[in-house]
Amino acid sequence: MKGYEKSIRVIEGFPKEGISFKDISTLLSNKEAFHEAVDDLAAVIKDWEPDYIIGPESRGFVLGSPIAYALGCGFIMARKPGKLPGKVIKESYTLEYGAATIELPEGLIKKGDKIVLFDDLLATGGTLKALEDLVSTTGADVKGIVTLIELTDLKGSKVLKAPYKSLIKYPH
Repeated sequence: MKGYEKSIRVIEGFPKEGISFKDISTLLSNKEAFHEAVDDLAAVIKDWEPDYIIGPESRGFVLGSPIAYALGCGFIMARKPGKLPGKVIKESYTLEYGAATIELPEGLIKKGDKIVLFDDLLATGGTLKALEDLVSTTGADVKGIVTLIELTDLKGSKVLKAPYKSLIKYPH
């Protein structure tokens, strides 16, 4: 078991009963675990040679940015509505508890750009699927999708088109 896997705190019943929350705050505060996780995530992604890593707010920013730095590529923030200045492109999607929208700055991604999507955790796949669909409208090439954690029982990877990888797998 890797150091970063041991450093993830699991909180039962948060944010509501029946949920087993995987808290990466403890991983981020542990400098060895943080560095090891970024290095291992960058190693998983490097063969796709991305021009950009795109991560949804907010935990996708926290690990996605240092991964992009380690790989020498750019990082693009995917945000909730009203958080980005200027013109945006957006995709709405449904969640198990309602609806949501994700936005990207218009014009940052060009046709043919190689993109890797990154988030800390994959559950049902709604956010990453919407982001994959949104990026595809630009003509960019989603080379892969990577998460630190995958909740395998929720089968979120089944809704994704691009190759998918995760470092840690939990049943739920």
